[in-house]
Amino acid sequence: MIHAWHDVTPGIDGRNLPSEFRAIIEIPKGSSNKYELDKASGLLKLDRVLSSAVHYPANYGFIPQTLAEDDDPLDVLVYCTEEIPPLTLCNARAVGMMTMMDHGDPDHKIISVLIEDPIYTEFRRASDFPKHIFKMLRRFFEDYKTLEGKQVEVDEIMPAEAAYAVIEDCLTRYERARRTGAMKGL
Repeated sequence: MIHAWHDVTPGIDGRNLPSEFRAIIEIPKGSSNKYELDKASGLLKLDRVLSSAVHYPANYGFIPQTLAEDDDPLDVLVYCTEEIPPLTLCNARAVGMMTMMDHGDPDHKIISVLIEDPIYTEFRRASDFPKHIFKMLRRFFEDYKTLEGKQVEVDEIMPAEAAYAVIEDCLTRYERARRTGAMKGL
């Protein structure tokens, strides 16, 4: 069985990583279910149903073979006109990044678009989006844990270049952890 985090290559043939990459979707846009990767098995598990009356504003998942500062794969939001089913592999292009503070630690969210979506294919930068899209995105992350008694702080949307640096850092961190045997879930 293939492990979605460890066995899928993040690079796309003929494309430039870190600006374009493979993403694996965990949560389709519009869902109130919080699915996440079970690190040991590579399957998805239902973590919880969101307590607040909110839903994911974009398809949500991770970039394979990355290790973020929270010891999870690097989070990615994939904007697309359609809901993408869980565990779907897709090609994405980074257009920006949002960082939130969750339990005092940075939690980066790469903002991307589905390369094959004719509506979003022309979006290259976060500034190409209507401003209201990111107002909704920020509000979702500010509110989604409120009824659980948890608060998060959400920073401003950063440009794609900030996302590239974080993606590179997370690819390097993953490689180092895997090479030294420090990777959890293996």
